[in-house]
Amino acid sequence: MKPIYTTKGEWVALIEENYLYDAYGEWVGWLDGKDVYTRDGEYVGFLSGDWRILRDRIHQQRHIRRSPPVPPKASIPAKVPLAPMFAELPWHLVDVFEEDPDLFKHISELKPDWED
Repeated sequence: MKPIYTTKGEWVALIEENYLYDAYGEWVGWLDGKDVYTRDGEYVGFLSGDWRILRDRIHQQRHIRRSPPVPPKASIPAKVPLAPMFAELPWHLVDVFEEDPDLFKHISELKPDWED
């Protein structure tokens, strides 16, 4: 498993066998080469050489891709290594997890509870 961090050094996800898991072990996305997609097949960015998920600030809309089979829930390690010191991003790139932290959330998590 390889940890994914934000530019600020916060641990937000793990990659194992081209699947992206959140910090709770839930499958939230997948990789096709360096391209990263949500579990619904929406393109979100690319995996950088320093293991951040980035995208162009001004990006073109891509077609939704068909998702791979659902993987089993991942077993999350109790701790991960400290984040490395990341270089500052050029203007044309943004950190996906910092720009839109709710991007990988499930629709049910974004809706308010019915009891409220």
